[in-house]
Amino acid sequence: MMADVTALAKEREQIFRDLFSGKTPKRVPVSNPATLEYAIQYYGEDLAVVQWDVPSMEPILDKFCQEFPTDTTPIGSLRLPAFYQMLGSKAIVMGSGGFMQHPEVVGLLAEEYDDFIAAPYDFIIDTVLPRLYTELDAEPSQKALVLAKAMKAYYDDYGTLAQIRERINAKHGLVAPAVALTEAPFDFLADFLRSFKGISGDVRRYPDKVLAACEAVLPLMIKKGKLPAPGILGFTFIPLHMAPYMRDKDFEKFYWPTFKKLVEECVAMGQNVQLFVEHDWMRYLDYLYELPENTIMRFEYGDPKLVAEKLGKKHIISGFYPVTLLQTGTEEQCIDKAKELLDILAPTGKYWFQADKSIINADKEGKVAKNLRAVLSYIMENGSY
Repeated sequence: MMADVTALAKEREQIFRDLFSGKTPKRVPVSNPATLEYAIQYYGEDLAVVQWDVPSMEPILDKFCQEFPTDTTPIGSLRLPAFYQMLGSKAIVMGSGGFMQHPEVVGLLAEEYDDFIAAPYDFIIDTVLPRLYTELDAEPSQKALVLAKAMKAYYDDYGTLAQIRERINAKHGLVAPAVALTEAPFDFLADFLRSFKGISGDVRRYPDKVLAACEAVLPLMIKKGKLPAPGILGFTFIPLHMAPYMRDKDFEKFYWPTFKKLVEECVAMGQNVQLFVEHDWMRYLDYLYELPENTIMRFEYGDPKLVAEKLGKKHIISGFYPVTLLQTGTEEQCIDKAKELLDILAPTGKYWFQADKSIINADKEGKVAKNLRAVLSYIMENGSY
């Protein structure tokens, strides 16, 4: 049995090595869009409680990987709460349902752009962090103590989760690509410094300062996106937020230049890049084509035929499968959609089955789980190029 699992792990690893290096793999690789948050609820556990008890996640993840076919470990969007609560976080908070959420926050005031541009790292440490993490708004010795305790909790919790993941991978023969997370400079300004509303006004009121701020923060985003050991089985994950809400000329001026540099620098470090192409980017496909070859693009919305035609020969295409269909459709309809996407995207030779977004809520009726199992099994069995 162990030999079978080892052989399966090697086969899956080769599939991703081929995919990430631009070769057509043995079959279409499959990732389960349902997250660990989903699994916790699916097995009847309290999400708000389990996230404080990381070891209790192991049997949940084990059952989840047995029940739902996948090539990669289904971890998902999990943000463990201890670290954030210790810091008094306003940027990431737990909602009433136990989910960690990112509300609209402002860490940089409009009149502070010049100070930020002059020394972005210092400004983040001295001004932004105490604003967004209230326990850091203290005199130096207290701040140091709070930060030390929070980082201890962070490394303990995520270290335990990493060990769980390693054991689950070994047991089920799963692939776990190394992942670093970063943001496009314009998105970073919007998400944590100026807010959606603030940055939308700034591009008209202070266009030169926004441009300078994007350039100033770019080196930090490049550093954040670097893997400890860059390699073919790892990637930098970049979720793309603001572009669909921008005018074309604003995208071209404010968003694209530093985003493109970020992707190019990550690739130059010897690692892949996976973009979560959120919302609808169809008007920007010509821009996306210009990114380095074999950039992984997971699309939320849009026309898969057009994407296959414009990007499929150069880049790795993923996403598009609508998770809402798992809730509203019959099993036959869900499988038919999987067939449709296979027919469109598999001929590119660079298709990775991921859904259009992650599944974080478990429905009480279990319909999503039933349809999801059917779709994952179908792709596993029929996902040939």
